[in-house]
Formats: sequence, C-alpha cells, structure tokens
Amino acid sequence: MNSMQNIGNLINVKLTLTNTVQTRLPTQNGDFVLHCYQTNQDEKEHLALVKGNVFGTENVPVRVHSECLTGDVFGSRRCDCGEQLDSAMQFIEREGCGILLYLRQEGRGIGLFEKLKAYNLQDQGLDTVDANLALGHLADEREYDVAAAILNHLNVQSIKLLTNNPAKISALKNLGINVISRLPLEIQANNDNASYLNTKVIKMAHLLSAENSIE
Repeated sequence: MNSMQNIGNLINVKLTLTNTVQTRLPTQNGDFVLHCYQTNQDEKEHLALVKGNVFGTENVPVRVHSECLTGDVFGSRRCDCGEQLDSAMQFIEREGCGILLYLRQEGRGIGLFEKLKAYNLQDQGLDTVDANLALGHLADEREYDVAAAILNHLNVQSIKLLTNNPAKISALKNLGINVISRLPLEIQANNDNASYLNTKVIKMAHLLSAENSIE
C-alpha cells in the first residue's frame, strides 16, 4: 500500500459521489448513455456506459474496467485490456441492457508513468507482478469503492460480472454488491501477451482457459 493510500485510510473520509453529467453516446460497439462521475477523494472522472433500463433491475451484466491508455486507445498487444473493453461493450449491446464502468486507475492502480517503467522491466525479463513489486508497488493496487458507489447510484439490484478475476468479485461482494454470477471475458492470447496472461493465471489466480497459457 502506498503512502497516499495510508493517508486516506487514516483520514477515513467517507466517499461521496456526484453524477456530474450524462449524455447519449453512439459508438462502434453500440449506443449507450454515458454518465460522468466525480468523487470527493480525487479529481478523476469515472464513467459509466449504460445500456437500457438498469434502475432497480436484477441480473444486470456489468463490466468493471480499469483504464488502460495503451490498450484501450492505442491497441497495445502487451495486454488484453482493449479487446476486453470492446468485447464487453459488444456483449452488453447484444443483451440490450448492462453497464460498463470505466474506472480511472491506470496500470492496476499505479498510474501510467509507473506502468511504462514496469513495461521496461518486463522487457528485461520480469513478469507483470514482479515488475510492479520491483518498483515498490503491490501487484494490484486497484480499489472498487467507486464502482460500488456508482452501481448503488444506478440502483442496480444484482449483477452478472464480466471478469476473469476472482479478486474483483470478492472486492465487490465485500462492498455490498450482489454478484450473482461470473461471465468469462477471455481474449485469445498473442505472442506479445501470452506470458502476461500466464502470469495472471499463476500469480493472480485469474480464470483463463488452457489455450491462453504458455505451453
């Protein structure tokens, strides 16, 4: 845990959430209503792409996606983030109802600058977990209190979570979100991210099938 997190825990400021604006957003993956949220804990803008009527609804498909500039915007093949983002939006569009939460916690919470330094360490032979640890970070510093607050604001009663990460399920359940099932969100491995995906299975207990592991 970094020093800022320690300070936050000591102060124990209650999270407050504000839905600052919402607008129609037609995309290549479907038409959504985009909600922009801000909190009292930072100056970041977190987003919710909403499809259909989710207010008071059970069994809502939800993807909690953490920002990945390199994958989401530039199509980096070092990770599976950009393809997961597209696949989740396409799935929600087909279902006709769902939410994609876009949380501003780049690089599993360590920020873009540190993530790029971790990339260089990975090119020197470290895996994605050891690279973060070598930089003085945790393997995963993401938090999901903002995600839970947004789902509560939208009055979602229960969700089907699009994820391969059991820790994300546990975190949301601990925050009071009724996660009734998991929907796999696997992307076919490529030569640039196969080792990364394998590390997620071995060291982070992600639920991926055998074809997405190194032989």
